[in-house]
Amino acid sequence: MFSSSQEEHCAPSKDPVKYGELVVLGYNGSLPNGDRGRRKSRFALYRRTKANGVKPSTVHILNTPQASKIGRSTESPIDFVVTDTIAGGQEGEETPITQSTISRFACRVVCERNPPYTARIYAAGFDSSKNIFLGEKAAKWKNPDGHMDGLTTNGVLVMHPKGGFTEESKPGVWREISVCGDVYTLRETRSAQTPGKLVENESNILQDGSLVDLCGATLLWRTAEGLFHTPTQKHLEALRQEINAARPQCPVGLNTLAFPSMQRSRALSSLEDKQPWVYLACGHVHGYHNWGHRSEQEPNTQRECPMCRVVGPYVPLWLGCEPAFYVDTGAPTHAFVPCGHVCSEKSVKYWAEIPLPHGTHAFHAACPFCATQLSLTQGCSKLIFQGPVD
Repeated sequence: MFSSSQEEHCAPSKDPVKYGELVVLGYNGSLPNGDRGRRKSRFALYRRTKANGVKPSTVHILNTPQASKIGRSTESPIDFVVTDTIAGGQEGEETPITQSTISRFACRVVCERNPPYTARIYAAGFDSSKNIFLGEKAAKWKNPDGHMDGLTTNGVLVMHPKGGFTEESKPGVWREISVCGDVYTLRETRSAQTPGKLVENESNILQDGSLVDLCGATLLWRTAEGLFHTPTQKHLEALRQEINAARPQCPVGLNTLAFPSMQRSRALSSLEDKQPWVYLACGHVHGYHNWGHRSEQEPNTQRECPMCRVVGPYVPLWLGCEPAFYVDTGAPTHAFVPCGHVCSEKSVKYWAEIPLPHGTHAFHAACPFCATQLSLTQGCSKLIFQGPVD
């Protein structure tokens, strides 16, 4: 499979055949320093001219793996380099992570070349010789059929939502995928040497909306057909302009508010003068004002709304710019709590119910646009805008 730069979704075509896309949660459409080379926030999979799938072969056990030419991120077998996601990270900030928790060659996705283009996920990838490689600390065993199998050091977890990627979907159960593509229950800890129990009635086939967690980054799989029904960047830009054209006003300062451009929203750059802010506890949208604090140490965590006197977080609003995270084409009317990213009501409620792996065995819902953990008591807030006063 290979990637091609793509700004807009298009209907599935015969040449080239598009299988789908892997979209990294937490980057809102692009990496902080831009999508460059094989490092990007989304990766489109297309049919290659010549198939490059792998087949079972000879198993070699290396006593001194350090002496082996182990593949790195510069090797040609790697299509897509995934970096750790910093929850709520902003451009220009110093990242606290010094060593990635994502295993080298964490996973492989193999797509059938003929309809229905079924995509299957497997743990581990290739070394520089294009052989599958597992680290010395990874769990390994021999199956009854004689084939070797194993898990990556920190695991490749997959969750298939029940009902696909729609507003009616329900979260599935998180499982771990082996090198051979078998499905297992989760280990006691993320890097335990003993695998979980084999789940024989489940498969490694990806469906629209499947989530893949690589212990440091979570990816969303969208099929080509699923993407065809999502909004495009142009559609989201039109919705932004429609909101701004209604000239929402701050109910206190009476100044006109406006969502910043999609590019600025995507980069989480500096705030603009017309930036809308919201009291998340009640949803009233205002312009910024420097009063109403209830805490001197954290001034924006406890603010009293001047409209309804409800106390709660006061944050700037940012548009969700990654179309793949929208379950419908509805207008952005709701915000995630506590980050303030805005998208459609159905999309917000969908992600508020999806538990994402956090650490070893903890699971929390998170904003797909910035990966910030959502509030356990209030995952989203309906926005209340005030129009211009005649």
